[in-house]
Amino acid sequence: MKYESQKVALAYFIVALALFAVQVTVGLVAGYVYVAPNFLSELLPFNILRMLHTNSLIVWLLLGFFGAAYYLVPEESETEIHSVKLAYIQLLILVVGALGAVVGYVFRIHEGREFLEQPLWVKLGIVVGALIFLFNVSMTVLKGRKTAITNVLLLGLWGIAIFFLFSLYNPSNLSVDKMYWWYVVHLWVEGVWELVMASILAFLMLKMTGVDREVIEKWLYAIVALSLFTGILGTGHHYYWIGTPSYWQWIGSIFSSLEVLPFFAMVLFTFNMVWKRRREHPNNAALLWALGCAVLAFFGAGVWGFMHTLHGVNYYTHGTQVTAAHGHLAFFGAYVSLNLAVMTYAMPYLLGRQPYNQVLNMLSFWVMSSAMAFMTFTLTFAGVVQTHLQRVLGQLDFMQVQEQMTLFYVLRLGSGLVVVIGALMYLWSIFGPAKPELITREGAAPAE
Repeated sequence: MKYESQKVALAYFIVALALFAVQVTVGLVAGYVYVAPNFLSELLPFNILRMLHTNSLIVWLLLGFFGAAYYLVPEESETEIHSVKLAYIQLLILVVGALGAVVGYVFRIHEGREFLEQPLWVKLGIVVGALIFLFNVSMTVLKGRKTAITNVLLLGLWGIAIFFLFSLYNPSNLSVDKMYWWYVVHLWVEGVWELVMASILAFLMLKMTGVDREVIEKWLYAIVALSLFTGILGTGHHYYWIGTPSYWQWIGSIFSSLEVLPFFAMVLFTFNMVWKRRREHPNNAALLWALGCAVLAFFGAGVWGFMHTLHGVNYYTHGTQVTAAHGHLAFFGAYVSLNLAVMTYAMPYLLGRQPYNQVLNMLSFWVMSSAMAFMTFTLTFAGVVQTHLQRVLGQLDFMQVQEQMTLFYVLRLGSGLVVVIGALMYLWSIFGPAKPELITREGAAPAE
């Protein structure tokens, strides 16, 4: 490693991957509840399982972003992290907050707002942790070299913190509540998170392809412009049926239809950089995850999002398994794959080893991606059946329709099991036994 303080990222990655294991395991249990509804109904009801599944997802992705920032910012800024001690204090605060939230969920202490169920003290702890992080990273960038990658990354990270503040406001009016609720949920995953995604992908392409920085920065700025132009007003596709004015139906339909563009641009960007690469980087697994991230994000967030974003279609599909299909592939493609890509790239440097167990790592990509694609198709078909029977024909009630979808839930459970297997393969490829070997900056072992 070039900078000693980059080792902070290792602690973040380890905690993030531990929560990743928790997330997919709880997701598998929740999938089983769809098949056997009374399973754990007294001990851990489905709503608690869902909280654990979604909240562990969000927390481990954020920890991955923080770890990636602590890894790439020193290299981009050409200086050590401002304060390593603050970085570890921030991690401790976030871990304590996450554990506190889990205990609260299990004992039914939560706010009840989906994705934002954390008790107030946990949210305030998250705010404190975010402020420490932003101070630490911003000071590092200010005292070092400024690049487009760090500028966009900081913009995205500051956006994450600022929009999270809306979670502290819980109005009594349900329509107003949902408007502000989407300020957090939508403007995170379809706004500022895309900036973080684009900057990390740009860093990976820069390091693994050797393409000129100027070329990569031009692509980065174009992607950022598309993300902000489409994502901000694209929030309107959540406002169709919550009591807001009818003009949101047109605003939401138009701008959310354009949200596919930044994800398509990321596909063009990553593949174009690989085709023009000037070096053969030895870490092929990290390159595969980066390319897979762009492609899967395009289909999950872009194509599957577009499928039911127009208000005339969304009127029937809103809240069905079509939404679940879009959500699973979008999160896996855009952000899970992104974190696993940067971890696959950085871990050999952090652990001082050659890129090892690459075959197993790449196999884990294909296993998880294939299983998630199968799950997406399964949930899509389930959503179509649900929409037709429950929303179009309207002859069956909710539970009667659920009985007609049992086969799809069994298939979804099977694909979830394969995802867990793929996740275990990934973890073994990273932490499993390997021959320790110092590496150079290009990722290759020094000549003997």
